[in-house]
Amino acid sequence: MMSLPFYQRHHDHYDRAYRHKALQSTVSQYQKESKSKSAVYAQGSAAYARGSAAYRHASAADFSLDSSAAYSHGSSAHNLESAAYSYGSTAYDHAAVQSKRSAAYSLESEALSKSSAAYSHGSESINKLAAAYRLGSETYGLGLKDSNLMIEDQSYKMSPKAKRAKQTLVSEDKENEAVDYSVPIFTGREVNISGITDTEEERIKESAAYVAKRNLFATGEGVSVSKVAKSVSEEEHHEKKSRKVAIRESAERVALKKTLEDTQAFHKKLNQDKLLHPPEFVIKPRSHTIWEKQNVKFHCTVAGWPAPRVTWYKNNVPIDVQAHPGKYTIENRYGLHSLEISTCDFDDIAQYRASAMNVKGEISAYASLVVKRYKGEIDASYLHAGTFSMPLSLGVTPHGFASRFEIKFVDKFEVTFGREGETMSLGCTVVISPDIKRFKPDIEWYRNGVLITPSKWVQMHWSGERASLTLTHANKEDEGLYTLRVVMGEYYEEYSGYVFVRDADAEIPGAPGAPLDVQCLDANKDYVIVSWKQPAVDGGNPILGYFIDRCEVGTTHWTQCNETPVKFARFPVTGLIEGRSYIFRVRAVNKAGVSLPSRVSEPVAALDPADRARLRSHPSAPWTGQIIVTEEEPAEGVVPGPPTDLQVIEATKNYVVLSWKPPGQRGHEGIMYFVEKCIAGTEDWQRVNTEIPVKSPRFAVFDLSEGKSYCFRVRCCNSAGIGEPSEATEATVVDDKLDIPKPPGRIMPTRNTDTSVVVTWTESPDAKELVGYYIESSVVGSGHWEPCNNNPVKGTRFICHGLVNGEKYIFRVRAVNAAGLSEFSQDSEPIEVQAAIGGGLLHGVCPELSGKADGLTDCTTSWEGMHESSQPIFDTDALLKCNAKFNRDLLPSSSDKLGSTGDNNLREMVKDAITSAPQKVVAKQASKSRPGDPLAMEKVKKKKDIAAPSPPYDITVLESVRDSMVLGWKQPKATGGTEITGYYVNYREVIGGVPGKWMEANIKAVSERAYRIENLKENMVYQFQVAAANLAGVGTPSLPSKPFKCEEWTIAVPGPPHDVTYTEVRKDSLVLLWKEPVYTGRSPIAGYYVDMKETEANEEHWRSVNEKPLQKKFLKIAGLTEGVSYVFRVRATNQAGVGRPSDTTDPVVAETRPGTKEVVVNVDDDGVISLNFECDQMSPNSKFVWSKNYEPIEDDSRLDIDSKGGKSKAVFKDLGEDDLGIYSCVVTDTDGVSSGYTIDEEEMKRLLALSHEHKFPTIPLASELAVEILEKGEVRFWLQAEKLSGNAKANFVFNDKEIFNGEKYKMKVDQHTGLVEMIMDKLEDKDEGTYTFQLQDGKATNQSSLVLIGDVFKKLRDEAEFQRKEWHRKQGPHFVEQLGWEVTDECNVMLKCKVANIKKETHIVWYKDDREIMVDEEHDFKDGVCTLLISEFSKKDTGIYEVILKDDRGKDISELKLTDKAFADLMNEVCRRIALSATDLKIQSTAEGIRLYSFVTYYVEDLRVGWVHNDTQIRFTDRVKTGVTGEQIWLQINEPTPQDKGKYTMELFDGKTGHKKTVDLSGQAFDEAFAEFQRLKQAAIAEKNRARVLGGLPDVVTIQEGKALNLSCTVWGDPTPEVSWLKNEKSFVSDANCILRFESGKNVSFTISAVSTLDSGKYSLVVKNKYGTETSDVTVIVITVSGQTDAAKHVVSISGQSQNNITVSKKKKATTMSKPQQEEEKKDIKPYVDEIIATEETPDSKEIPRVEKEKNTKSNQQTAKKTHGKAAAARTVP
Repeated sequence: MMSLPFYQRHHDHYDRAYRHKALQSTVSQYQKESKSKSAVYAQGSAAYARGSAAYRHASAADFSLDSSAAYSHGSSAHNLESAAYSYGSTAYDHAAVQSKRSAAYSLESEALSKSSAAYSHGSESINKLAAAYRLGSETYGLGLKDSNLMIEDQSYKMSPKAKRAKQTLVSEDKENEAVDYSVPIFTGREVNISGITDTEEERIKESAAYVAKRNLFATGEGVSVSKVAKSVSEEEHHEKKSRKVAIRESAERVALKKTLEDTQAFHKKLNQDKLLHPPEFVIKPRSHTIWEKQNVKFHCTVAGWPAPRVTWYKNNVPIDVQAHPGKYTIENRYGLHSLEISTCDFDDIAQYRASAMNVKGEISAYASLVVKRYKGEIDASYLHAGTFSMPLSLGVTPHGFASRFEIKFVDKFEVTFGREGETMSLGCTVVISPDIKRFKPDIEWYRNGVLITPSKWVQMHWSGERASLTLTHANKEDEGLYTLRVVMGEYYEEYSGYVFVRDADAEIPGAPGAPLDVQCLDANKDYVIVSWKQPAVDGGNPILGYFIDRCEVGTTHWTQCNETPVKFARFPVTGLIEGRSYIFRVRAVNKAGVSLPSRVSEPVAALDPADRARLRSHPSAPWTGQIIVTEEEPAEGVVPGPPTDLQVIEATKNYVVLSWKPPGQRGHEGIMYFVEKCIAGTEDWQRVNTEIPVKSPRFAVFDLSEGKSYCFRVRCCNSAGIGEPSEATEATVVDDKLDIPKPPGRIMPTRNTDTSVVVTWTESPDAKELVGYYIESSVVGSGHWEPCNNNPVKGTRFICHGLVNGEKYIFRVRAVNAAGLSEFSQDSEPIEVQAAIGGGLLHGVCPELSGKADGLTDCTTSWEGMHESSQPIFDTDALLKCNAKFNRDLLPSSSDKLGSTGDNNLREMVKDAITSAPQKVVAKQASKSRPGDPLAMEKVKKKKDIAAPSPPYDITVLESVRDSMVLGWKQPKATGGTEITGYYVNYREVIGGVPGKWMEANIKAVSERAYRIENLKENMVYQFQVAAANLAGVGTPSLPSKPFKCEEWTIAVPGPPHDVTYTEVRKDSLVLLWKEPVYTGRSPIAGYYVDMKETEANEEHWRSVNEKPLQKKFLKIAGLTEGVSYVFRVRATNQAGVGRPSDTTDPVVAETRPGTKEVVVNVDDDGVISLNFECDQMSPNSKFVWSKNYEPIEDDSRLDIDSKGGKSKAVFKDLGEDDLGIYSCVVTDTDGVSSGYTIDEEEMKRLLALSHEHKFPTIPLASELAVEILEKGEVRFWLQAEKLSGNAKANFVFNDKEIFNGEKYKMKVDQHTGLVEMIMDKLEDKDEGTYTFQLQDGKATNQSSLVLIGDVFKKLRDEAEFQRKEWHRKQGPHFVEQLGWEVTDECNVMLKCKVANIKKETHIVWYKDDREIMVDEEHDFKDGVCTLLISEFSKKDTGIYEVILKDDRGKDISELKLTDKAFADLMNEVCRRIALSATDLKIQSTAEGIRLYSFVTYYVEDLRVGWVHNDTQIRFTDRVKTGVTGEQIWLQINEPTPQDKGKYTMELFDGKTGHKKTVDLSGQAFDEAFAEFQRLKQAAIAEKNRARVLGGLPDVVTIQEGKALNLSCTVWGDPTPEVSWLKNEKSFVSDANCILRFESGKNVSFTISAVSTLDSGKYSLVVKNKYGTETSDVTVIVITVSGQTDAAKHVVSISGQSQNNITVSKKKKATTMSKPQQEEEKKDIKPYVDEIIATEETPDSKEIPRVEKEKNTKSNQQTAKKTHGKAAAARTVP
């Protein structure tokens, strides 16, 4: 057991902070109950112990469980005779429950109490304490007890201030001992025990909650106890009590065993799947706060089935026990998981996580560790047996022992070569003098300037004399420049050497090398981007792509992430599980096979970036003594809003990566996302992740079609639903946005050492996201290339080591970015490997700067610069920047402290080697002048005429550190007639305002107007003066500067720029130049601001010229006012802000001085491009100085500069993109004569085109070589030149062979028109190839080619063949225009075609579906057009139409398919014409209602009709219906109501567009129509119910005299009509001869028993009721017997009539018949006609009378109906 931490004992706040009043009372009650029941639960006698041990063995045998190991915490077997007691919050001892089944027993204690009366003494207490025992109490071990387990004092009571034992040395020593804390809980038992009631579960939960509260005040893992001696009598007393309950406890064990056996039998019958459940933490790990050097142990208990696997993490990184031996101990004892951390320090402050996982899921629990230290505490490890040694950082410096340390390296490591997988070691012996044992050096190792920390890949050792670094498993990532730095207080020294690591042997011959530098970028919850670098070795075959593998940390199973290789060196990996950590590796593949895998990446956790940032920063504040964890209740029912800021962050041909921000409206619960895509320009959105939503605001979309444009959007979802989509992205084309870089240029090798060569090159143009370069070497003539580096290097310079001395090598370089490797550059010139003069550059160190030079040129070499331009630096800016960087960021080197100013010979040698960059340029450019240049001779002749320069002025401090200052000044206003060769600086101390003696800062002149003075005293005030020198001597020194204090500048903003000058002064502009500040502040310079004001203006008139910071160090200022004087200044800015401005320039007047000339660009006849500048104001010492972008031109590989007299010419050797920029020319020793010329991309193209035109004159072509097909199928090749002389000639070439005029080729050259042509009769397969016309006209030439191969040639050949056939076809009758169709205005379809070459004998035949169409008339071929009219075109007319034109010369066929889409298009046009033919809507009233109608030419079913009422589509019912009758389209509204008023629209849709006809049925129109409807309705009722004769009476009856006549008919009417008869228009009544009957209100009969001639006449039947009257007439003709013979031939027998009686029926005849009609009818009666047939014109049933509202007609007149009667002839029956 672990005692309470000692710091808690000394502070009163301990109990108050960790106890609560309610908790104290609960604990007090718990102690009382424990004491009262102590006799029941204590055990001690040997006999009972033996019995319990026997039970233990039996229990173990029954359940196959090792109980002794369950609760014994490292203790030895205790004496069976001894007694032990457990009280209160210490172990709850129970003699019968000491095996692994103890937890089950505690859970069943309440149930078992019912079966044992003996147990009733303590059952209630057992229930209360069961969870305490289960959740963490220390247990008594069934015969195996912890020897450290002590018995707490009986008198110990929980009080507001705990009683504690005295502090002793022993107790304090035990505070650092390992904590052995256990929680006796077994998850397996929870699975197998059943029968627990709900009440018991609640009790257990309450007990668990009580123990959880009690554990709040326990800072260690356990409860503090003290050892108290007990008397023998007390032992015997408790032993007796234990024996009394032995029998009862034995009975309880039997009952428990039976319960467990029943439970197990029950669970065996269950389905195993139902037993599976995800892991859950029964006990979560607790947070701890401990003192430094203490041990700590985290515990947790996890339930779940199958048993979960627990992994421990530190800040979400898995803890590797093997990587930190002795630091971490991870244990798993029967479900109790623990993590122990030994000897904690501040690095152990972190958030620790226990992650439990099984097949059902994963869960994590977190705990924090805080390590504290006493204020002012000194590490005890510094106290060594009476000697006192401490690190230099504790306030003791070595100045009291020695003025300085001298550090030397012996037995140094050199350039090292290794292979992947090997173990490499670097070592160096360090000699430090003087040797002070109390001070130990700090040993630091760097790779490429980055500090190396120990890991499983790198091990470091310091023996006290030798420092070593071991690469346990070398990889290509380990290649680089290694630097050993030895630091002694304020002094350091370092040594460097390069390490090369080559590829391991491939497992498959020809396989590529392994990729390198695998990194994880942009990690999120379920997504990460993996990037890598391509290998230098491809195995001899191009790399096809890469496979990415992943492995979950803690496992060894690798899973391949992509099915097909990817070429892009970045790949998004999705499908990660949140909270888990992964590592990745990459393998390259070519056609030979797959490479070895790369080194695995650093572990990355699948977490939200915000969570990761919070964990990295934890703890971010000082420890307050409390860890507060809060949980918010999730807000349910909140549907998340749309995501924001959706954008495409990366797009390749394989995938597109999307990024977005979570929505603001999402509640407290987590959200997930669905991603949707659609092709740009459509709205067909498809969900990409259909099965599983993503958790991260990042997603990679695969399976996109390359080259297509897509849009994307995202939706959020949670338990409440799916939210609205985000705004769609812009259209994104699926293609690689990053191009493979272009190859580098100008590979230049330079000798270095006997085994190395320095290779430089120019960077790849327009390269984006460049990773670096690979360099390869080859022995001349071998053809075998070897990589010089296996890790891409940045910069444009590299030292290739390991070469063979005396061999000649060539080199080539290729660039690398994520898209791939560029092509190789051109091979360099061969170079023999030999040492350069002076030994070359060792390990990347410049020979002139190999030491730590003093003064301005003092520049500590940047080791990263080995792969950059590390040649001697002559630029002041670069020197100052380099020096400022290393003096600010690194510790000062010991060599910097050697000697005083002016005494370092090495420093002076360096200065002597360095001259001013402008001076070197002037000398270099002047050296190109001819030897007899008079200006050069004049300089020597007139040396006696020159004078010393005037003093410099405006001395200012550009940077200040503790022991050095950088000065800047302006050049003298008078140079003395010659150029200034250098400056001398003096300084003096100012103490108490009294200046001291002047001292020289430099012995040799410095060429720049900036200088660093070393070895000054910190916080001392200095004054400075500067003198300029020229050929005449040293001028007068400047006035003393104002006093400056030498102190470390700590401001964050940069210092002032310096050397601000102007040039190219014109009336409205000038160019301002400056140099960057020496002091850059705490961050790099981000840009510059230029200020200006008029010279006479006040300070507040300064204004900035540029709104945004400038990146360049020059600016052309325009918009100046002519004649106005201006001054300028420059300010630098960085992340911290804008720094102090520079000194102002001298005033300058904006004017263009007389004689000012500009730089002129010229292209001569040979195509040479040059810049030319003239000056007529030159002095004998003047020189032309050319610069590019206002930087002196030192590289003469691009330009040749030739100056002669007052003219200078800069000739471009090969104008290209590298030459783009601003070129300026300054004439020295003049009054600012200068000019500039800008060559941008457009100007470069213009100049190159002009140069090519002058260099290679060409014959201008009006048109290039073209081909066309002539009428007969001939092929004509032709081109036309703008102008040809009479001497021009042409050569014709086919497939590189010249062809000539002949039978196949007809060639012609017309010099007047410039036309050159060649005609071929026919194209054949052998004519496929390239045709070229070569023109020559004097010096000028030109040619034009035409490639006819593949599909192009086939298309041309087929077209020529078609034209040939067409020509033959057109020799007979043929179609000029093929058969087509058009729709006439009458909506008929006309098929038409146009023919030609017709004669009289030509025939035309029409067919439909191979069946001839008969045409009534012959075609006359008028206007050459043939037509076929199809009226009322409909679906029956679909088919294939064909027309044949033929005569004796041949025939031609034209076909038209009117099926499918063609028929649909035609019907759409027909419907459109029909819709256009529709008349305006009319209103017609009918007896049923109101009808709206419109007439069309004719109606087809394809014309869709719709009706709209008041902008609402009409739904048709029995009352409102629509239809078509003939050509009439109508809408019938039966029984109209006022609701039917409104605007009606008839919509006709032809398949593409709609056509509308509208009528307003409201107001007067509705009223009139409704009134007419009412009238017609009444008329219809009257017509329906009026009296009428339904039929039966004939018109004429002819009968023989003496015969009986019987006529009958039916009448109808409502009410029943009145019936009367008329004879010859007179009333006629019934008598004996003529019987008239009217029966049943409908049957009327007329009977004459014997007719006579007197009965002849006209009989009329009159029926009448209130609705009308109708008359039916019948004419009776009685013939005498004398006419029988003639009439017999015409008698018609009427079947169904009796022989004696003839009964015929007659149709009704309305009374409305006019008299003329009656008279005409009478005239038509012929006496002796056997049968008279009467006809009537019955209106068509479809015909509807048209009623227009504007016509005022009497619609109530009844139209007479003509009956279609039958004439009956009666004949005498013998």
